[in-house]
Amino acid sequence: MKQYVGKSVFGGVAIGKIKVFSKEQMQVRRERVSDAEREIERYEAARETAMEQLGRLYEKALREVGEANAAIFEVHQMMLSDDDFNESVENMIRGNLVNAEYAVASTGDNFAKMFAAMDDEYMRERAADVKDISERVLRVLTGGAEEDAAEEPAIIVAADLAPSETVQMNKELVLSFVTVQGSLNSHTAILARTMGIPALVGTALSPEELDGRLGIVDGFTGTFYVDPDETTLAVMREKQAADLEKKRLLQELKGKDNITLDGKKILLYANIGNSKDLAAVLGNDAGGIGLFRSEFLYLERDSFPTEEEQFAIYKTVAETMAGKRVIIRTLDIGADKKCDYFELDREENPAMGLRPSESV
Repeated sequence: MKQYVGKSVFGGVAIGKIKVFSKEQMQVRRERVSDAEREIERYEAARETAMEQLGRLYEKALREVGEANAAIFEVHQMMLSDDDFNESVENMIRGNLVNAEYAVASTGDNFAKMFAAMDDEYMRERAADVKDISERVLRVLTGGAEEDAAEEPAIIVAADLAPSETVQMNKELVLSFVTVQGSLNSHTAILARTMGIPALVGTALSPEELDGRLGIVDGFTGTFYVDPDETTLAVMREKQAADLEKKRLLQELKGKDNITLDGKKILLYANIGNSKDLAAVLGNDAGGIGLFRSEFLYLERDSFPTEEEQFAIYKTVAETMAGKRVIIRTLDIGADKKCDYFELDREENPAMGLRPSESV
């Protein structure tokens, strides 16, 4: 039996076969081209295809993991529309007469290193997003296909997982995530919490050695067991059963008041990004909406929503919550949440700059 320790992002116990997710490493060669404009046309065509793929991923994520998690693919679309990124690719092709694949790979590496060197943890996480969009465009350019993670229930082990890779997985077959890289704020961690499955990040292991073996993920202690002995397996099965029973008992509390032993009533609220999230709110018997992130009404559109459209959405939420409190946040646009149709001036440090707001 081997034992590894990682950072736990969600509690619970998962027991099953290990499936190592290893994406094919694309070998990008630098090639000299004679027609730079033709190469730029290839890049633009690949970028448009990648944008369409991201749109489909957004719709899939919206159905499966909710609007807040799906929004990352809108961010990826905005990254692929970024002037600095596109100008870097085009300048490299024109200036050095190199193939589109090399220009995209080099630009992606340069931008990822820039983000990875930043002090802010949130901005460092964007390095993975840049790599994701770069690899997507490269797959289109080279005609590569994306790998399926699992064909049967499995613990997914990987060096790291990009947002697109996690969303494309069949959620019914994912028992747990274990990654070598990643942080508690990574998209893999966020998705694991949304799915309610145990997951570990920052786990020091060699994934390629583990495929097909029996594994146990203990999300309570942050421990990953490979080829567990009979005693450990029995203990973990008991722990898993106890956790499932606890969750079953919690389901019985739905519809009842949340009152402490000393008689104090507690209200548990949920956060949403649109009326589409209401099913999950009602399914978990939330006491109200703690935060309606109104900016998502803008981020999912190409033009300003009308007053009537916004009123209709807010009315739907208020009526659906049937008298329970609904707190609507004023519009939060700017920094990582950009809408081209706002035509905001470019800022050197948008996170510290202007934040347009709107009273609701």
